[in-house]
Amino acid sequence: MEINSKEVEKQFISNPKVIENYSLLRELGVFSFLDSLMRNIHTYKTLLNGGLDIFNRTSTSEIMDATVKQISYHYLPSYIAFLWKPDQNRPDITIRAYRNYRPVDMGLKVNNITPFENYFQEFPKPVSFESFAKKLENDEALLPFNAAKPEIIIPILGPFGLYGIILVGRKIQEEKYTEEEQELLQQLMSFMSHAIKNYLHYERSLRDVKTGLYNHGFFMSRLKEEVAQVQHSAHTSSVVVIDVDKFKNFNDTYGHLAGDQVLEKLAQAIRQSVRNNDVPSRFGGEEFTVMLPRADVTIAKMVAERLRISVAKMHVPWEEVTLPQVTISLGVFTFGKDSNLEPEEILRRADEALYVSKNKGRNCSTVWEPGLFENMPAMALRNY
Repeated sequence: MEINSKEVEKQFISNPKVIENYSLLRELGVFSFLDSLMRNIHTYKTLLNGGLDIFNRTSTSEIMDATVKQISYHYLPSYIAFLWKPDQNRPDITIRAYRNYRPVDMGLKVNNITPFENYFQEFPKPVSFESFAKKLENDEALLPFNAAKPEIIIPILGPFGLYGIILVGRKIQEEKYTEEEQELLQQLMSFMSHAIKNYLHYERSLRDVKTGLYNHGFFMSRLKEEVAQVQHSAHTSSVVVIDVDKFKNFNDTYGHLAGDQVLEKLAQAIRQSVRNNDVPSRFGGEEFTVMLPRADVTIAKMVAERLRISVAKMHVPWEEVTLPQVTISLGVFTFGKDSNLEPEEILRRADEALYVSKNKGRNCSTVWEPGLFENMPAMALRNY
């Protein structure tokens, strides 16, 4: 049962014993103490509600939006900026900044937060940027922050190290954040930190470590969902299967690390060539898949060709050389309500179209259609 603090206070004040000893209680500071307790109860109740609002969000974007809402409500900062690593295995940084609840481009040019790792492992709490800069003793790492002039810097820590940092600008109405406000920020950020960590750990379980794309298990799960959805709608969706041409040559000539570099660059090209709601994944080895929700055969063919051309133009630097041109072969299959196929069969047909692309000379895309193999010579399908 929720306690009504105002009702409790009213009952206490109206108690005959309290009225009888009012002067003594006032002199002893009992009423001031109770007033302080009531304020603390209100503060922590607000903190808990705000923290739960953050913790219950299910994506980094929603978590950040909720955090901005809570910080802005309590402090009215001039800006809030998030810098975090989407993948703990890579140093790449994603930056998102807000002013007056709205996303803005602050021009922050921070490429790496690794120089701050040791500091925040030793001091894992919000700190004034002035104090942070003095203790860090790394002027070069701090150069990108000079124009932003943050007031507070907050770490987002997890079991795998520093996930990110939050920059909070000076308050609009006042100049400095009090120690009490920094303590409240720390408590609020603990909710945010756990929410981010939970989301990133969940994302990690869905991702291929080497490329950062979704893993095959997640791809098949989403494909099953899409197959079920098209059964109850009029739209069609598509699957694209991708294979690197003569990938073995990269490994044999330049080594497996060079081959890994090819796969990482290809993964970047795939991410840049598909839509936000598409599902790019690594099937295994040098083979990749992309699920294209609500994409008919025309759109799927266009995406496949855009990706093929993008990869053909791709430069892959390796040590002191640039690796030879990388090309890919692709197979496309489009399915709808009338297809009545299981996800495994959909993937198999896209794979058949890929084999045809290989047989036609590689560096091309093929759309599966009935009779695809009828007029073709026998193929050693796996002899790439």
